[in-house]
Amino acid sequence: MIALSPTFGVQAQGQDQPSAARSLAGSPEGHLARGHEALKNNRYQEAEREFRAALALDPRLTVRARFPLAVTLFNLQEREEARKQFEAVRSETGDDPNVNYYLGRLDLMEGHLDSALRNLALASSNPPFSDVPYYLGYAYLKKGDFDSAEKWLKKATELAPRDARVQQRLGLLYRAMGRPEESEKAFALSSELHQQDVQATEQALACGRSLDTQPLAEARQACQKLLDPDDVGKLVSLGVLYGQHGDYAEALEPFRLAAEADADSYEMQYNLGLTYFRLKRYAEARGPLEKAVALRPDVFEVNAPLGAVLYALGDDAAAYRVLDRAHRQNPENSDVSRLLSQAALVLAQRSVERKEASQAREYLVKAAQARPSDPEPHRRLADLDDSTGAHAEAQREREQADRLSSH
Repeated sequence: MIALSPTFGVQAQGQDQPSAARSLAGSPEGHLARGHEALKNNRYQEAEREFRAALALDPRLTVRARFPLAVTLFNLQEREEARKQFEAVRSETGDDPNVNYYLGRLDLMEGHLDSALRNLALASSNPPFSDVPYYLGYAYLKKGDFDSAEKWLKKATELAPRDARVQQRLGLLYRAMGRPEESEKAFALSSELHQQDVQATEQALACGRSLDTQPLAEARQACQKLLDPDDVGKLVSLGVLYGQHGDYAEALEPFRLAAEADADSYEMQYNLGLTYFRLKRYAEARGPLEKAVALRPDVFEVNAPLGAVLYALGDDAAAYRVLDRAHRQNPENSDVSRLLSQAALVLAQRSVERKEASQAREYLVKAAQARPSDPEPHRRLADLDDSTGAHAEAQREREQADRLSSH
């Protein structure tokens, strides 16, 4: 799970913040924001209410609301309703590794082994979660296909060498295959890894209590026990704990180590990039955020901070492309809309200076679409139309700008 979420906290020009907050509260966007926050913090009943409220306002929010609702129901162990929602998402979007993963796990829970294997195999082609091989191995083990079970469980050990569950299943597999020495070795390793998990949980709890009750300099002593370069789980826990307490500078080292250890994880790159973003170290944020977007270009929460970073660095053309994608993914986010509009206005002015009227118009139309209440794009469109001899269009744009200014 992604450890942090991008909240820009920048007020749009000319917008009354309290009234904007009131407007957002009852909107699909407000419900989605609260739903994702609740889901991230395991408050599943609250998350379910918020996602259902967003869908009631806009049933078209298949990916942004129905999918996380299905995940929430899965975590609430409401399997029948979760399956119904996942199937509804699949009927609209087609096969998707994320949906196949959860459907495969539901099939496995309910003993539908052939269906579980089909869904998990589809998820394995572009696995959204690192434990897909574990569940495939588990499904083959239950089906009695020991060779396939061993193949996938060994792959699971490569991807998650510290996962006690994998060794537990390998122990059961080797016992069933009549390989007692390997079985006992796997069981022993599983027990050792489980104890390490318990210890890591205790260390994380101690770190959280220290950060809650002590100055950072004193709390750091308890928290540094989690700084284990060989344990990505501990590193992420430490980065999250520091981030939750606003200690972003302290979160950098564990997130940097985690990103190095799991370079192909968009979550790890995102956590590191977003932490640099929080610290306004935009040049350093760019690299990991670009890696995260390359891995998951479909995720708004990854595109949005990268677009803001590129804009802050003055790379307006790159910022425009990323912010345009983020805006299409979440058109109601006011910070992304504002930055997209500003980048478009800058690029439009450059196009005007190069006498590229058609390109300038495209940017100005985008700016107007991103922020419909802003008169500035319409003023510039009026000037552009006048310069090209389209005086009737210029007059319409000027009248629109005046109407917006009067409001």
